[in-house]
Amino acid sequence: MKDAILKFNKEFVANKGYEKYSTSKYPEMKIAILTCMDTRLVELLPAALGLKNGDVKMIKNAGGTINAPFGSAIRSLLVAIFELGVNEIMVIGHTDCGVQHIDSERMINHMIERGISEDQIDMISYCGVDFKNWLSGFDSVEISVRKNVEMLKLHPLIPDDVKIEGYVINSETGELLEVTEDET
Repeated sequence: MKDAILKFNKEFVANKGYEKYSTSKYPEMKIAILTCMDTRLVELLPAALGLKNGDVKMIKNAGGTINAPFGSAIRSLLVAIFELGVNEIMVIGHTDCGVQHIDSERMINHMIERGISEDQIDMISYCGVDFKNWLSGFDSVEISVRKNVEMLKLHPLIPDDVKIEGYVINSETGELLEVTEDET
């Protein structure tokens, strides 16, 4: 599989396929999108939102979640805001997310089955990583999006003038629905 990808890449470069993607590192729309790494969203999300290469900064991870207030997702958003001119953040979860209902105990068992020793897992826990919480999923995409939006709005390093909103995209149709603040 990798050989086919590398062969295609050589042809892509030789045929100057990159020319139609030429753009600046600065997002044209001044928007950053935090979303999931789900394969269904690779082309669907930009198509459903009318985005082209260079329009937005796209930050992807499992579940489109923020696991730590000073982790890589926040770092990427801070770079986007302070170095690349972003003034709006869209948190976009999606239906049928693979992170929804993930069980950390089951994932740890899968690690052990694949050869990761319990000693290695214990060492990581000993170093301060709350393994069970770090690997857990969420029960509701809407609640997850809402929590991520709230964390961003309350984050001490994100300026108040950055607009932050949450959405859920249907992973089949591309329909985007806004997730409003919890009114309870």
